[in-house]
Amino acid sequence: MKIGKMYSHLNGHEWLLVHKPELLKEIEQVIEHLDAVEVKTKISKEKTMMGKRLFSPKEINKVMENAFMALGWKEKRVSYWVTHDHELIRKTMHMKAKDQKRIYEENGVYPIRSRNQVDFQKEKVAVEVQFGKYSFIAFDLFVKHLAFYVGGDIEVGVEILPMKCMQAEMSSGPGYYEGALYDLVRQGRGVPAVPLLLIGIEP
Repeated sequence: MKIGKMYSHLNGHEWLLVHKPELLKEIEQVIEHLDAVEVKTKISKEKTMMGKRLFSPKEINKVMENAFMALGWKEKRVSYWVTHDHELIRKTMHMKAKDQKRIYEENGVYPIRSRNQVDFQKEKVAVEVQFGKYSFIAFDLFVKHLAFYVGGDIEVGVEILPMKCMQAEMSSGPGYYEGALYDLVRQGRGVPAVPLLLIGIEP
């Protein structure tokens, strides 16, 4: 595979170039070593593409997971508690999970356990490989990366997506780079308030 296009939001690309160029090279290396033939294994059962060989999101995710893990990247999970009281949420947002729960209980509100997870993290950089439903991309960009950034876990979030030319050779449903770029740009230059690098890949 190769990188088709990149978009830097709030200087996400520039931050990587200056502060973590070696991590940017690792991300590029994982993409470049992804064999398009190796991951084109899904036989379509959809009427419009019956019998056609398509790119398999599961295979892509598996190959990229192995490659990132081999370079020392790891999944990152953060647990926290939520409730119906917005004032308590604001008060406890930056606290440790156990302290959030304790304060909710002390104030007589019911704590609900929640969590955020990113595919890969290394040295304050998070990477999401997104070949699933298009709605997952918006969640990554506007919720997941932002939550890790606000919590001080990352400095930049990277979203790896298929270009439209690649997505056209996948089952219906997955999002693609051009659509995600549109959704990101139309929010304005400062939204979401987290440095991001959007990467579109293609065969």
